[in-house]
Amino acid sequence: MSRIFTRIAVLAVTLCAVPAFAGEQIRVVERPVGETTIDLGAKGDSIGDLLVFANGVYDDANKMKIGSDQGYCVRTVVGKSWECFWTLILHAGQITVEGPFLDTGDSVMAITGGTGKYAGAKGSMKLHPRDPTPTSYDFIYDLL
Repeated sequence: MSRIFTRIAVLAVTLCAVPAFAGEQIRVVERPVGETTIDLGAKGDSIGDLLVFANGVYDDANKMKIGSDQGYCVRTVVGKSWECFWTLILHAGQITVEGPFLDTGDSVMAITGGTGKYAGAKGSMKLHPRDPTPTSYDFIYDLL
């Protein structure tokens, strides 16, 4: 009987240790309207330039505002990529991401942590431009 109790106790502790968000996917749309590029290097697009932003994020249908994001990127390869860090702010908590943002095409970044419901978050976030301009981006957070 004590063996069964021990196994149940171990299972209960293991299940309690699994984050509530494990396996969750969060899909949002960012509209990049609150951005500023600070020209810190040579005049024009150059290594070391800084992009800072604070934008609204919307549901997957791009209709209802559900939060915001804010962060910064440093130009690392002219005309090709930036190294970025930002925070997604939702009602249930925050999620931080870090990694390369490519000037064209999709980017994949690491989820580095979170707060509230997302405390201890990890996984990856895919960034996909919705159109060629781009006027908005799909952010797909895959939480482990």
